[in-house]
Amino acid sequence: MSEQVKKVSRLRRLYDWTLSWAEHPSAKYALFFIALVESSVFPIPPDILLIALALGKPQWGMRLAAITTAGSTIGAVVGYGIGLFLFTSIGQPIIDFYGLSSQYLKAEDWFAVYGVAIVLIAGFSPIPFKVITIAAGAFGLDFLLFVLSALVSRGARFFLVGGLLQWGGPKLRAFVEKHFELLTALVTLLVVIGFIVIWMLG
Repeated sequence: MSEQVKKVSRLRRLYDWTLSWAEHPSAKYALFFIALVESSVFPIPPDILLIALALGKPQWGMRLAAITTAGSTIGAVVGYGIGLFLFTSIGQPIIDFYGLSSQYLKAEDWFAVYGVAIVLIAGFSPIPFKVITIAAGAFGLDFLLFVLSALVSRGARFFLVGGLLQWGGPKLRAFVEKHFELLTALVTLLVVIGFIVIWMLG
């Protein structure tokens, strides 16, 4: 089995584990935790669990989005701290694990040219957010601007999902329920594409 196939297999197992929390009594706490660790170390986006929970209780869509945003923003701060204080012992191994060392170095140029705009883009897109949060700390991006950018971009992403499911009406919820597996598979695919895009930019 090739290394790439092994990575995809690991992603699939982590995806299944993440989704398994949808039926757990502590699902909201799991959502917060997954959103937190995804911003620094975990590869599976919290959107998958957010969608599953919002489908079950659409009236909680915005509340669940707030939980996800809070966890993700705190996680971004953790990632920044890893880059700033613990890059050699923790940050570099994380970057190496995902095979993104050259892309991490490229991030220095991105920050120099685009500044916090990179955080805004990465937070809303499938670009692996953990690479950006760790790099932001390592390269000394202004902390307050970083936090505000992370809050805005992650909030926009998660509140869009939560709001659509809360206010989208029965037709939208029926569509998401009908195509849930396909939609969550697409989210996972976007994660893989995000890693590929950063690899190609290196």
